[in-house]
Amino acid sequence: MAVERPANRDELKATRLATGGARTLAANMPRLILAARRIAATVIHGMHGRRRAGSGESFWQFRRFVFGEEARRIDWRRSARGDDLFVREQEQEAAHTVWIWPDRSPSMAFMSKLAQDSKLDRSLVIAFALAEVLVNAGERVGIPGLMRPTGSRAVIDRMADAMMHDPGARSSLPRGFAPAPLAEIVLLSDLWSPIEDIRSIISQLSTGRAHGHLVQIVDPAEETFPYSGRIEFIEPEGGGEITAGRAENWRADYEARVARHRAEIRAETDRQGWSFTVHRTDRPANDLLLALHSRIAEGNEGVVLSRRPHGGQQHARSA
Repeated sequence: MAVERPANRDELKATRLATGGARTLAANMPRLILAARRIAATVIHGMHGRRRAGSGESFWQFRRFVFGEEARRIDWRRSARGDDLFVREQEQEAAHTVWIWPDRSPSMAFMSKLAQDSKLDRSLVIAFALAEVLVNAGERVGIPGLMRPTGSRAVIDRMADAMMHDPGARSSLPRGFAPAPLAEIVLLSDLWSPIEDIRSIISQLSTGRAHGHLVQIVDPAEETFPYSGRIEFIEPEGGGEITAGRAENWRADYEARVARHRAEIRAETDRQGWSFTVHRTDRPANDLLLALHSRIAEGNEGVVLSRRPHGGQQHARSA
């Protein structure tokens, strides 16, 4: 007869934390989705699509016939309206995959009195809003290890559903994930992981010539270290606790260590051709969304193979 052993304290504590975190995420999800859609709508409103001539099925534009082209490319109906000959061009099918990783580990729940949102809330809002903007532009979006790429207009709902039903551990960085060549990756995290782990994941994701964007989402208190007197600091991911008798005496060393950590991250992203951004949760989410969308669009111009217009010649853009 099997004997059921009681769970130990660590298991019970972990279960309570996971249950509470899941319930909090589920309760906050409708608010985060609304915030993401509002921000995405603001960006989309002032944004022009990346449409160009190509081998798709959707009409893009008429242009005048150029001597030397094949006569079969002429659109005789449009040409009959005047004295010039016109060619009907189709919109390029340039959809590619953008993987978005929002860090949902315990450290992301931190929120000081100086912030507008917790790091987790801001990470999710940016992830949802960016997905909405990208799908609106014809791209496909996925979450590493959690959701396959989709171009569905209901992408935010799919992302939220995948997260709320995720039984796995909330790791800071994606594990065991290999993107397809030329894919785009956006990592939204506080990036307080050891630099060796960060180097390893960037190197792993860059193996197939994927291009990436690393965003460090931080609380303003993590930037300015506004503490003084006797303070107890607790590391939420198993790193223990430490008490400072006079916390203000730690400020200079803390700031130097943060600067060194970021310099090491930037050196690695520069080496791999990735972008690196620091975003504080007391600043508007719109600014980060606009910057990310612009960088993704710029990256696409460098790695996408322009599709051949009907009867034209294909050109490869250098990666």
